[in-house]
Amino acid sequence: MSANESFTIRVPATTANLGSGFDCLGLALGLYNTIQVARAQALELIVEGEGAANLPRHAGNRVAQAMQRACEAIGKPVPPLRLRMRNAIPLARGLGSSAAAAVSGILAANHWYGDPLSPADLLRLATDLEGHPDNVAPALLGGLCVVIVDEGRPLAVKIEWPPALRCIVFVPDAPLSTTKARAVLPATLTRADAVFNVGRAVLWVAALTQTRYELLRLATQDRMHQPYRSKLIAGFDEVVAAALQAGARGAFLSGAGSSIAAVADGAHAQVAGAMRRAAQAAGLPGTVLVLDGERSGARIDDA
Repeated sequence: MSANESFTIRVPATTANLGSGFDCLGLALGLYNTIQVARAQALELIVEGEGAANLPRHAGNRVAQAMQRACEAIGKPVPPLRLRMRNAIPLARGLGSSAAAAVSGILAANHWYGDPLSPADLLRLATDLEGHPDNVAPALLGGLCVVIVDEGRPLAVKIEWPPALRCIVFVPDAPLSTTKARAVLPATLTRADAVFNVGRAVLWVAALTQTRYELLRLATQDRMHQPYRSKLIAGFDEVVAAALQAGARGAFLSGAGSSIAAVADGAHAQVAGAMRRAAQAAGLPGTVLVLDGERSGARIDDA
């Protein structure tokens, strides 16, 4: 049991793939879901903000499911807690809302029982829930994460995100389910397309570690998923082109969509305005967020 019977968990949004790094690159963003955790008579879920109208308030909630999974790993019962969720991460927009919920629930159970699970355990449990680690790793660790799964075990390597780079995200009003976005992907790739993507994913890391931001325009190009998913999002190509023309270093589909993200080391307002105007011209209503990279990942604050 936690020495302090109330605490707050803050988990960041994430953007995965970053163009070329399909299922193996993810970045934490400065947009957060917070959960206030306190002892109660029985499990009680309170949802505010994003998803307040439709997220379940029972054991079927993603946070509650993650708590259950963590408690099974710890060998303890699910504790009677009140979870007040304040969600700022939009649902089904490719910004890691599901991963944030999974990480939140696992951290809530783990911290309540004195943090018996290791960081590797936390990553494994969250990956098991999500199916792949590209969102959960940066949600846990912050920064840009390179992730792989080796014989069923996820491995994440964190790269510090430079403060000079910010992420401008156009968030459409309409959601896009990950299931639908994965259904349009081809079963096979040509060798040329595979080499195209591998090279650009590696270039992402090189550009970041060597401060070669001019290379990000190439590094964010993709032939594995964006050509297929972009057809589900009106104006995708126009929004990406507008961002690049306005000064973004690179632009890409955020996760499975429907959000479209750009990275820039300046002219943030110009990039945001250009993306908004291009989306409006394409009949794609939505909002624009200008976000810092989140460098520390999930955080727990005891009351």
